[in-house]
Amino acid sequence: MKRTDSMPFARKIRLRIWGCWAAIVVMTVYMLVLVEIGGGDSRIMTRTAELVTRLLYFGGLIFLIVRIYHNKKLLQNLLLLREKQEAERDERSRWLHDKSGGLPMDILLLATAAVVFGTGLFNMAAFYTAFGILCAGLLCKGGAYLYYSKNG
Repeated sequence: MKRTDSMPFARKIRLRIWGCWAAIVVMTVYMLVLVEIGGGDSRIMTRTAELVTRLLYFGGLIFLIVRIYHNKKLLQNLLLLREKQEAERDERSRWLHDKSGGLPMDILLLATAAVVFGTGLFNMAAFYTAFGILCAGLLCKGGAYLYYSKNG
C-alpha cells in the first residue's frame, strides 16, 4: 500500500494545490534567472523558439492556475470530491497511465519541457534537438495510451 493511499483524499487535494503553487514559483524563478543571464535575445531566437517558449511558460501557468481552481472547487463540494476519488481509484485509468509510461514518462516529459524552454532562449540547435525529443516523447505516450485504450 502506498503512503498516500492511507491519507484522506481531501489532504491529497490540499497537497496538490500546494504543489501547483510551488510549481508556479519554480517556473517564475527559472524564467527570471534565464532571462537575467541573457536569454531571450530576439536576434538569436527563431519564431518557432519564441512561440514554443511562450506556449510552454504561459500555457503551464494557465494549466496550473486552472488545476488550483478545480482542486479548490473539489474541496468545497463533498459530492465532487467523492466522485474524483472514485475516478482516481478506477483500475482501468491507472492501468492505461502505467502502460503509457506512467510517472517516469511524465517526469521525463516535464524535464524535457524545461530543457526546451531553457535552450529556446539561448541556442537554436539545442532547442530543435530538445523540441524533437519532447515531440517524440509526447507522440510515444499518446500513441501508447490510444493503443492500450482501444486494445486493452
